Amino acid sequence: FLLWAVRARRSIAVSGGTGSGKTTLLNALSCVIPPEERLVTIEDSAELRFFHHPDVARMEARPRNAEGKGEITIRDLVINALRMRPDRIIVGECRGAEAIDMLQAMNTGHDGSLTTLHANSPAESVTRLSTMVRYASDLPVDVIESNIASAIHLVVQTQRALDGSRRVSEVVSFSFDRDKGRCCVHPIYRRALDADVGEWVRVPGWMEDLPLLGVAAEEEVEEWKRACSLV
Repeated sequence: FLLWAVRARRSIAVSGGTGSGKTTLLNALSCVIPPEERLVTIEDSAELRFFHHPDVARMEARPRNAEGKGEITIRDLVINALRMRPDRIIVGECRGAEAIDMLQAMNTGHDGSLTTLHANSPAESVTRLSTMVRYASDLPVDVIESNIASAIHLVVQTQRALDGSRRVSEVVSFSFDRDKGRCCVHPIYRRALDADVGEWVRVPGWMEDLPLLGVAAEEEVEEWKRACSLV
């Protein structure tokens, strides 16, 4: 499901706590990005690996020097990345004012971008993103949440179990409720921390377009629905 989402250019945020496997999962997802697409990666420290992708521009933030000069922030890099003709922007971790520029990029032709967030649940990730956007601009909360709902197609929640294993605990999508002025969370997949198998809740609408996009045959999609008990 997640590989299809990447190939179908769905913008994905991987959310979770420290050590829950966010960057590892982001690396795995980035491996299936088509080789003809141009990627720009933005990180605090280079952790992402793109050994086999032929067109990757890597950018890394730089702290200020002893004289307090020369700092290059993640937000500076996101703004500059938009001038580099990227097909997708991959932000290693979104944790500050760069959130507003990342959401704008996802909403203006950079579908399929990827990032990670520190949050304990998908619902909390909306609050975290709203707070980060307000670092940069004092926009109304309903405007921010409307942008979040339209920019991010999937949030994948990762968790670390008590035995140290790391797993995907939830996959959700967003929509914006104009009457309430808030971003709503719609579960697609969920798994309890002590469960070996998760439960698929619903099929997102964009999966019907996979055969048209050449991502998966109609028979494959129907077989996936039957395997997940969604038919």
